[in-house]
Amino acid sequence: MPDDQTSQRTSREDWLNAARVILTEEGIDQVKILRLAELLGVSRSSFYWFFSDRNALLAALLNLWGAHNTGSIVARAEQPSATITKAVLRVFECWVDPRLFDAQLDFAIREWARRDEAIRADIDAADSARLSALSAMFRRHGFAPQAALVRARILYFTQVGYFALVTSESMAERRSLTSDYVLGFTGLHPSSEELDALDQFLQSVPPDSHRLAGVNFAKDRHEKPD
Repeated sequence: MPDDQTSQRTSREDWLNAARVILTEEGIDQVKILRLAELLGVSRSSFYWFFSDRNALLAALLNLWGAHNTGSIVARAEQPSATITKAVLRVFECWVDPRLFDAQLDFAIREWARRDEAIRADIDAADSARLSALSAMFRRHGFAPQAALVRARILYFTQVGYFALVTSESMAERRSLTSDYVLGFTGLHPSSEELDALDQFLQSVPPDSHRLAGVNFAKDRHEKPD
């Protein structure tokens, strides 16, 4: 355990969170030990109580991204649901709550992958796992394998594109279109009870999180929504 005064001021999670912030706001080139130490207000030497080097930190950051973003989509897709419309609405929960899916982090990892083939492989593996879970979700609800794959791709690629376009849209606007989105993805409208359940979930999401989930990003992580 760290026993010097500096290291006791930080934890492994603090360093990971700092790396996450710098990656999403400034890019992979700025994820440097000294830069993180400055952000945390500690000596860079305390970093080595938790990570052997920068590569170890980046590996941990990738693991965090995979467990958080891919893990949430897979878990939601695998949840038992009585109808395909309910199943899709469960997946929608990832898109509206960054506690489940961090769109900024996903976008930053994809930007990193453009410059690093190893990270490109991680992205490909994540996309494959996400699509596999979504395709299996459609198959469980009676869709033929090819139809399930195509619908999974439409559902997933639509949302990835939504994030990439940095669409400025309020949560109220998104919610007003939900029933028709589900119709487009499944061929069926969700029931009023299913939409009510989504509304209850939305009420549990911290208000500031909607800005992140809608990808109307603030340049400063502490900036408040207008």
